[in-house]
Amino acid sequence: MTQTEEDLELSELSGEFADDDVVVHIRISRPTGSNLDWTLEVIDEEGYSTVWEDSFPTDRDAYEEFLATIERDGIHTFTEHPVQTLH
Repeated sequence: MTQTEEDLELSELSGEFADDDVVVHIRISRPTGSNLDWTLEVIDEEGYSTVWEDSFPTDRDAYEEFLATIERDGIHTFTEHPVQTLH
Protein backbone atom coordinates (compact mmCIF):
# COMPACT_ATOMS: atom_id res chain seq x y z
CA MET A 1 0.00 0.00 0.00
CA THR A 2 1.39 3.40 -0.96
CA GLN A 3 1.34 6.33 1.38
CA THR A 4 -0.80 9.28 0.36
CA GLU A 5 -0.05 12.92 1.06
CA GLU A 6 -2.42 12.78 4.05
CA ASP A 7 -0.33 9.97 5.56
CA LEU A 8 2.83 12.08 5.56
CA GLU A 9 4.08 14.79 7.87
CA LEU A 10 6.07 17.38 5.93
CA SER A 11 8.96 19.14 7.60
CA GLU A 12 8.96 22.93 7.86
CA LEU A 13 12.22 22.70 5.91
CA SER A 14 10.35 21.42 2.85
CA GLY A 15 9.71 23.89 0.06
CA GLU A 16 11.29 25.56 -2.94
CA PHE A 17 14.99 26.13 -3.30
CA ALA A 18 16.54 28.22 -6.07
CA ASP A 19 20.16 28.41 -7.15
CA ASP A 20 21.87 29.25 -10.44
CA ASP A 21 18.48 29.92 -12.13
CA VAL A 22 17.26 26.42 -11.21
CA VAL A 23 14.30 25.87 -8.88
CA VAL A 24 13.69 22.55 -7.13
CA HIS A 25 11.18 21.46 -4.54
CA ILE A 26 12.54 19.80 -1.40
CA ARG A 27 10.27 17.29 0.29
CA ILE A 28 11.34 16.09 3.73
CA SER A 29 8.71 13.79 5.20
CA ARG A 30 7.87 10.90 7.50
CA PRO A 31 4.69 9.01 8.33
CA THR A 32 2.23 11.20 10.23
CA GLY A 33 2.22 10.70 13.99
CA SER A 34 5.43 8.67 14.03
CA ASN A 35 8.90 9.17 15.37
CA LEU A 36 10.42 7.41 12.37
CA ASP A 37 13.34 8.86 10.45
CA TRP A 38 12.82 11.48 7.74
CA THR A 39 13.05 10.83 3.99
CA LEU A 40 14.48 13.30 1.51
CA GLU A 41 13.21 13.86 -2.02
CA VAL A 42 14.09 16.62 -4.49
CA ILE A 43 11.73 17.30 -7.40
CA ASP A 44 12.89 19.37 -10.36
CA GLU A 45 10.82 21.81 -12.44
CA GLU A 46 9.78 19.04 -14.84
CA GLY A 47 8.54 16.78 -12.04
CA TYR A 48 11.48 14.36 -12.01
CA SER A 49 12.41 13.09 -8.58
CA THR A 50 15.65 12.30 -6.77
CA VAL A 51 15.17 10.22 -3.61
CA TRP A 52 17.79 9.32 -1.02
CA GLU A 53 17.77 5.64 -0.06
CA ASP A 54 18.99 6.46 3.44
CA SER A 55 16.71 8.15 5.90
CA PHE A 56 17.71 10.81 8.43
CA PRO A 57 17.17 10.99 12.20
CA THR A 58 16.08 14.63 11.99
CA ASP A 59 14.62 16.83 9.30
CA ARG A 60 17.58 19.19 9.82
CA ASP A 61 19.97 16.31 8.97
CA ALA A 62 18.04 15.69 5.74
CA TYR A 63 18.17 19.38 4.81
CA GLU A 64 21.89 19.58 5.56
CA GLU A 65 22.48 16.57 3.29
CA PHE A 66 20.59 18.37 0.53
CA LEU A 67 22.76 21.48 1.01
CA ALA A 68 25.94 19.37 1.08
CA THR A 69 24.92 17.73 -2.21
CA ILE A 70 24.43 21.14 -3.81
CA GLU A 71 27.77 22.34 -2.44
CA ARG A 72 29.55 19.23 -3.69
CA ASP A 73 27.77 18.55 -7.01
CA GLY A 74 25.80 21.71 -7.83
CA ILE A 75 22.05 22.10 -8.21
CA HIS A 76 22.22 20.88 -11.81
CA THR A 77 22.82 17.38 -10.46
CA PHE A 78 19.06 17.24 -9.93
CA THR A 79 18.29 18.12 -13.55
CA GLU A 80 21.01 16.18 -15.40
CA HIS A 81 19.84 12.74 -14.29
CA PRO A 82 16.06 12.98 -14.05
CA VAL A 83 15.30 9.76 -12.17
CA GLN A 84 17.85 8.76 -9.58
CA THR A 85 18.40 7.48 -6.12
CA LEU A 86 21.24 8.78 -3.98
CA HIS A 87 23.16 7.04 -1.22
